[in-house]
Amino acid sequence: MTHPVTPHELRPTEVAFIAAMQQLGFGRFEHLKIRGGELVLDPWPDTIQDIKFATPKNNGKPELAADELRPQIAEFFDYVRSGDAGEIRILEIRHGLPFAMEVALAGARTAATEGGHRG
Repeated sequence: MTHPVTPHELRPTEVAFIAAMQQLGFGRFEHLKIRGGELVLDPWPDTIQDIKFATPKNNGKPELAADELRPQIAEFFDYVRSGDAGEIRILEIRHGLPFAMEVALAGARTAATEGGHRG
């Protein structure tokens, strides 16, 4: 599956989540589940807003072209759509856009857990 490029290619859950990211502005979502290549928004993931004092107000809403998604949004939904199931432990939002995330890799093994080492 290819990543969405235009708003018309978005699923209803993706549209709702973009609105939530823009409303949040700065902060993070925690324990965001993925099932069948789609976000699970019921129950809604934990939402934490960053608040800084003595800084100018910023609504966190980037200007978006009506016919094309921002690259960060397209890349984020490409990741979500590429997986069957999983959990994004932390999705960091800056300026209303996905910035970085920590994911739980189910069943992933590293060289250290297998008794091997790198070197």
